[in-house]
Amino acid sequence: MLKVGLTGGIGAGKSAVAQRLVARGAVLIDADRLAREVVAAGTDGQAAVVEAFGPAVLGPDGELDRPALGARVFGDEAARRRLESIIHPRVRARTAELTAAAARDAIVVNDIPLLVETGLAASYHLVVVVDADRETRVRRLVETRGMSAEQAASRIAAQADDAVRRDAADVVLTNDGGLDELDALVERLWQDRLRPYEKNLRLGRHAPADGVLRVVPPDPTWPRQAQRVIDRIRHALAPQLGGDADVAHIGSTAVPGLPAKDLLDLMLAVPTLAEADRLAAALGAAGLPRRAGDWYDNARGLPGRTWPKRLHGSADPGRPVNLHVRVTGSPGWRFALLMRDHLRAVPAARDAYAQAKREWAAQHRDVEGYAEAKEPWFDAEAAAADAWAQASGWQPPRS
Repeated sequence: MLKVGLTGGIGAGKSAVAQRLVARGAVLIDADRLAREVVAAGTDGQAAVVEAFGPAVLGPDGELDRPALGARVFGDEAARRRLESIIHPRVRARTAELTAAAARDAIVVNDIPLLVETGLAASYHLVVVVDADRETRVRRLVETRGMSAEQAASRIAAQADDAVRRDAADVVLTNDGGLDELDALVERLWQDRLRPYEKNLRLGRHAPADGVLRVVPPDPTWPRQAQRVIDRIRHALAPQLGGDADVAHIGSTAVPGLPAKDLLDLMLAVPTLAEADRLAAALGAAGLPRRAGDWYDNARGLPGRTWPKRLHGSADPGRPVNLHVRVTGSPGWRFALLMRDHLRAVPAARDAYAQAKREWAAQHRDVEGYAEAKEPWFDAEAAAADAWAQASGWQPPRS
C-alpha cells in the first residue's frame, strides 16, 4: 500500500487537507488521536505515565490531567523525553497495526505534526507538507482557536522551522488562499500523483515515461531531492544491511550547474548481483521496483565489452528515478563515480558537456537517439577522466 506522511505547522491547514484526502478515499491515521488513545484510562500507557510522574497527573475522571502533565514537562528536557519514551513507541505500534489492517490498494495517510522533528520522513513513500505564511497562520489561530496574536506567534515559533519542514517535503501544498483553492490542490495531488503512485506500487512497475526528450536548466534542489530518495532506500534496506547501504547520487543531476533530464540517477553498490537480486523486493516495496530486462554498462575499453547490472525505476509519477545496482569495483560503478567527480572538479569539462548536451538535444527529440549520440563523447570522457584521476590521485569514494 502507499504510505503518505502528512505534516505542517500549526495553523497551516493540515487537518483540512487530511479531511479532503479522506473524502477521496484515503485511510487516515491521526498521530495526535493515537497519542491520546494510548494513555487513556485503563491503558498500560497511562499506568506508565502515572508511575513516571506521580498520581497528581491523573484527573478525578480517571483520565490524564493534561494541564498538570504539561506543567510537569514544560521546560524540563529530561521529563519531556521520558514522556515521549512512553507515548511514541505505543503510537508507532498502533500505527503499524492500523496500517497492516488497511486494504492492499489503500492510500494510507499518516497525519503527524512532528513528522520532521522525529525523523520519520524516510519511512514514507511520499511526504506532503501543508504550508502557509506566518501572518495567515497567526490570523487563523486567533480566529479559530481563540489565541492572542502573541500566543499564536509563540506556538508557531516553538515548532520546526518552516524551511526545515519544506526541505523534507516531496510535495508542498501552499494554503494561503481559501478552501476552494485548497480543494483544487488536493484533487490534483490525488489524481495526478497519489492514485497512479499507488497503482504502480501495487503492480510492481515503474511510472511510465513518454519518451520525449526534455533537457532542462540545472535545478539546485536536485541534490536534496536525491537525498530524500537515498534516505528511503537506506531505511528500506536497513533490515538486510543494518543501515549501511552504499547509495550515491550520480549522473548529470549530481553535477552543480549542469543541464539535464529531470531524472535522478542513483547508484546502489553491492558485492554481487546475487545480493542485488536479494534486495529487489525491499526496493520494490519502497517504491523502486526492478525494471524488466537485461541491463549492462559499457566497460569503456576495459576487458569485456559490457558489465551486467540491475536497474530499478521509480513508481512515483512525480519523481522519475533510475536506481543502478552495480557491483562494487565493476567498470560501470567506477566510471559513474569518476565521471561525476571529474565534472564537478573541472569546470571546463562540465561546460563542454553542457554544450554537447544542447547540441544533441537540438538534433534528437527522443531519449533513445539522444542516448546513442552521447556514446562517443562518453568514450572521450572516460579517457579524460582517467587522466585526471591519475594526476589528482582520485579514488572512488564511498557514500
